[in-house]
Amino acid sequence: MKLKFTKMQGLGNDFMVVDGINQVFHFSNEQIGQWGDRRFGIGFDQLLLVEKSTLPGIDFKYRIFNCDGSEVEQCGNGSRCFVRFVHEQGLTDKTQIRVETAKGTIVPRLEGNGLVTVDMGMPFLDPVDIPFVADAQAITYGLDVDGERYEIGAVSMGNPHAVLVVDDVDAYPVRELGARIEVHPRFPRKVNVGFLQVIDRSHIKLRVFERAAGETLACGTGACAAVVSGIQRGLLDPTVTVSTRGGELTISWAGEGQPVLMTGPAVTVYHGEIEV
Repeated sequence: MKLKFTKMQGLGNDFMVVDGINQVFHFSNEQIGQWGDRRFGIGFDQLLLVEKSTLPGIDFKYRIFNCDGSEVEQCGNGSRCFVRFVHEQGLTDKTQIRVETAKGTIVPRLEGNGLVTVDMGMPFLDPVDIPFVADAQAITYGLDVDGERYEIGAVSMGNPHAVLVVDDVDAYPVRELGARIEVHPRFPRKVNVGFLQVIDRSHIKLRVFERAAGETLACGTGACAAVVSGIQRGLLDPTVTVSTRGGELTISWAGEGQPVLMTGPAVTVYHGEIEV
């Protein structure tokens, strides 16, 4: 059996995208992990699966698997690739679609300039919803890691994020500390860890250590979470340019009760088939 797929990337965050509507997709987490290997497989940060939605008024269902085969709730850069994929593959002629995810509905839209804007929905700030173990909701929390105490913001964009503000993100031990915070017991479903450097009120630099994937060149939900946390702390304006190692995103958030909007690129790299 041959499985058709498309390799895509958003700011260097790369994906294997599979049409699960016009072909059968029923593979184990172990098999997906083998495809994710960059030496012996296709290699990707996440596999994105396009399926039919059974919900009224929703165009597609969106499932996301990390490169180790584990399924996760949300991926911002992937959502931009998702709408470009379904449009290029002729699965819809709409430039704006409504997509079912494990944590609610997102609304990606193809812009005339080639970029993609995604309504990522409202951020979850209550610790119960993140999930994060805390007595009450707060703007920042103290987190003890190996005898050191760090101040973090905790935000969910459909997936959990811890956000640290640092002076120099390029010099910071992102991989070492990110790996320790990822599995901190106060995050029962593990956590993505963002390291935010404020350039000015409308510009930040960001590196993100993602659950089960390590540091990636960019993380869309991480950018959203970082801007939400920065605005809550009074450090940022409502619209912010986020510079990642893979490129730039624009994130806008008008405050509690409002959705987060993310704008950035989505690029098709190649189409392929794999024997399975």
